Order: sequence, then C-alpha cells, then structure tokens
Amino acid sequence: MTPAKPAVLVLGPVLFAWAPEAWRDFHFRIADEADVDCVHLGEVVCWKRSALYAAMLEEVAERLKRAGKEVVLSSLALIMNKAELEAVQAVAARRDALVEANDMAAAALLAGRPHAIGPYVNVYNEGTLAYLAGRGAIRACLPFELPEASLKALAAASPVDLEVQVFGRVPLALSARCYAARARERSKDDCRIVCREDGDGLAVDTLDGAAFLAVNGTQTLSSTCACLIAEVGDLLAMGIRRLRLSPHAIDMVPVAEVFRAVAGAHLDVAEADVRLQRLADGMPFANGFFHGAAGAAFVGETE
Repeated sequence: MTPAKPAVLVLGPVLFAWAPEAWRDFHFRIADEADVDCVHLGEVVCWKRSALYAAMLEEVAERLKRAGKEVVLSSLALIMNKAELEAVQAVAARRDALVEANDMAAAALLAGRPHAIGPYVNVYNEGTLAYLAGRGAIRACLPFELPEASLKALAAASPVDLEVQVFGRVPLALSARCYAARARERSKDDCRIVCREDGDGLAVDTLDGAAFLAVNGTQTLSSTCACLIAEVGDLLAMGIRRLRLSPHAIDMVPVAEVFRAVAGAHLDVAEADVRLQRLADGMPFANGFFHGAAGAAFVGETE
C-alpha cells in the first residue's frame, strides 16, 4: 500500500575527509541527478576538515538549492576547545539555512528559532522531544541505536518531524583522541588531516582478523553498513517519513533511487536488497539495532 504521505529522502553530511574536489563533485552530482529532498552540508566530526571545503561550500549549497533540494547546515558533534566552539557558533549564526544541532551547546545557541536536532543528541524519550520542540526544534534525527519499540513510542507522541538513518555505517562514538593520527604515529595537533587517506574509514579488525570497527579520525563507526530497506514500510507506518542516507564513496544516486522506489511501493524489497548489495562495494549489511539485537547483526524475515 502506498503511504498517504510520501517519504522525505535526506542525504546526511559527508562524515569522511574526502579530497575537496571529490566532495564538491559528489554534491554537484547529487544536485543534478539524485532523487533526494534534503542535503546536509557541514563538518560533524573534526573542525579541521571544514577548511578543506570552506571555499566551495557556498557554491555547492547554491547548486543544491537551484536543483530544488533543501540545504541544512550540520554542526560539530563534539566540542573540545575554543576553536571548535567558535566553529559551532559560526554555523549557528547562519540565517540562510536551517541548522542541525549535533550537540546541546549548538541547540542552546539555536534556541528560539527553528532548527533541527541531529542524531548525536541523546533523544530517548517523549519528554526530551517536547523540551527540544519548546525551544524551537522542528525536526529530529533520532539516535542510531533505538529499537523499533522506542521509535514507535517517540513517533506516537512527537511534536516534531522525525528522521531515522536507513543506510550507511553507524557512528558509535567520538573521542578527544584522533585514532587516524595515532595509527600513523602522529599527534592530534599535528595530524595534517591524515584521515584523508582513509576514504570511507580505516578498517579495524580483531586480533583474530575479524571485522570490528571503522575509524574516521576521532570517530568510530560500525564495520557494517546499516540498511533498513526492509523496514522502510514499518517506519512510514509509524509516522517516521524522513529517511536519512549517510554518504559513502559509492554511487549514492542509485542508492537513493532504490529507497525512493521502495518507499513509494514501486519496488519489491527483495529486489531492492539485491540492488543495494551490488552498490555497497562489499560492505556487509546490518539492521540489528532496529530489531533489538546486536547492532552488527542482520535480522532477516525468518529470524
């Protein structure tokens, strides 16, 4: 059955330190070809990376807007020093786009005017949603680890539009230390943005050689790729219409097409899964958090 209200496809901020030209060209193609409604720009992980894209940010934002995409500016998820606080203050001061707060300090700076709440803010209950809405939040991307029962409870009582990440590695933690720099025997202060070498993250295996995590500068991510293509119908049925795709160095245009087709009941989930597996460049899929299982697990229909 086609949902009464169409899904809103959201492309989250690029979490990785891509080459500036690659970052620009990726968003240009999203503007010209991707069937998404909203695109997030801005640095979430490490403020040093923002200098890579600063000269291109306005051009990219304008290209996206001309293509009919809503542009949202995402803020840092961890503030550790004065420079990072100033970076968040600068984003919060913008009035030409909706700003997403990924830290409560950013939410405080945005209080009193419309803004979004990002998935790094711990929104676990109805009271928190009501409090944030009372301070100006108009939408919230819920934390990555919430199970279906919690999503349903929040959706039933939410005064704001809710969003859930349905594709991409899951951010697990942020640290004061830079793992990418340490892996190259460099200090965080003298990292020289070495995370640019890691593409979609630096793979971390166990001593037995099993895939464990991915390192993205100061951030740890799942080694698996969260994929809730089979759960899209459940999310829409509970009233969560905003579906977030987290960018990776794969072809995100057809990824968006697959999610759009499933959300509109134009593509069978089994076929959609096959297509996404082909596009995912070997990243194994997981949906454990949604089903109340280990996050790295994949729970199929028969489980």
